[in-house]
Amino acid sequence: MPGRRRPDVTSLELVGGPEPVTVGIRDYDPSWRLAFAEHRDRIRLALADRYVEITHIGSTSVPGLAAKPIIDVLVTVEDITAEEDYLDALLRSGYELRVREPGHRLVRTPERNVHVHVYEHDARAVDEYLLLRDRLRTDAADRALYEQTKRELMQRDWEDMNAYADAKTAVIDAIKERARAARR
Repeated sequence: MPGRRRPDVTSLELVGGPEPVTVGIRDYDPSWRLAFAEHRDRIRLALADRYVEITHIGSTSVPGLAAKPIIDVLVTVEDITAEEDYLDALLRSGYELRVREPGHRLVRTPERNVHVHVYEHDARAVDEYLLLRDRLRTDAADRALYEQTKRELMQRDWEDMNAYADAKTAVIDAIKERARAARR
């Protein structure tokens, strides 16, 4: 991408290795909005001298949707490779690096209850997160399907959180396709 300070990483760095799923699905909790707001303000303060956008994504951002009680925060930056512009400040604010992969960084709280996903402003993943979130916020049938899928998957033991996430992919893709069709 033009304007990048350096080439991006080319592989996945998963700090600490695979982790089992240790939290279950909980009914929607209105306090998740407040937790997001606290972290939005914490991130905004840490990155006050940078142009960033901060958005609540994931299941905890969808009123009425049961979820793992992990707040997902989306932060967009101008240049993902310029980690000195954002990563050190996030680490100083108490977050820990978990993932470094092409186009994406993830930091989280030591308690593992907040995940901060960092992408560039125009990353396709940003649009995909918002497409899914907005569809789940507005379509009761897709929200119910997604919740049912998550509840069924959580009946299994998952040695790797990423495997659980991958198991939801087909349902997520179908929901996003319906969202795209509704836009036309």
